[in-house]
Amino acid sequence: MAASEELARRVVEAGRSCSLTTAVPEEWSRLGTPKQVEYLAGYLEAERSSREASKRATLLRRCALPAPKTFDGYDWSAVSWPEGMGRESLLALDFVERREDLVLMGDVGTGKTHMASALCALACERRLEARFFTASSLVMRLRRARDDGRLDREAALIGKARLLVIDELGFLPLDADGARLLFQVFADAYERQSVVITTNLEFSRWGSVFGDDQMAAAVIDRIVHHGRLVQFRGESYRVRHALMQEG
Repeated sequence: MAASEELARRVVEAGRSCSLTTAVPEEWSRLGTPKQVEYLAGYLEAERSSREASKRATLLRRCALPAPKTFDGYDWSAVSWPEGMGRESLLALDFVERREDLVLMGDVGTGKTHMASALCALACERRLEARFFTASSLVMRLRRARDDGRLDREAALIGKARLLVIDELGFLPLDADGARLLFQVFADAYERQSVVITTNLEFSRWGSVFGDDQMAAAVIDRIVHHGRLVQFRGESYRVRHALMQEG
């Protein structure tokens, strides 16, 4: 007795997800009894789930989040959305599919880094390559790579990420060398990757970060072309929940 079309479809789809030649699962679906094909479908689906879980874990580890976050219980009250964007489209990662950039700008402690970290974790869950750096750590990483003669290789690894987060832009000033290295990351990512930047500085003050108004303008020009500004206003979460309170 031949296996049902539904069972055969399950075998073929699971086999394809496991990188098997399509002809082999199709043939076994035709030759096997319904019980045999059902067992094969269950095995291949379990293998697919295992591989997907392993890939998600690998991506999350490679992302190198300092403290993995999720959107469970996230306080959205400080977030002000740009026109044409909202919570649903953010969580759907539509901007990643369109290779758009996001600038998360606003007051300290209002959830910018939490959002950026959670976006990275969400991308990894959906098996998309993501990387998370603070601006200063990224510059140090690039500087070490250049000194070791492997800057091109390091840049290529960073360029593989579908989502690139640069956290805390403007918290620490950059010297001229560091500014050039960071500028190259933005230039390489333009129209190829989605970049999420967190900062407490308005665009007009980015010249002080890069130490060069023209370089800052070139970075901003690339970001705003395919980017959106998400603003954060409110009291710091850490201050509201601090153990150290006056009185």
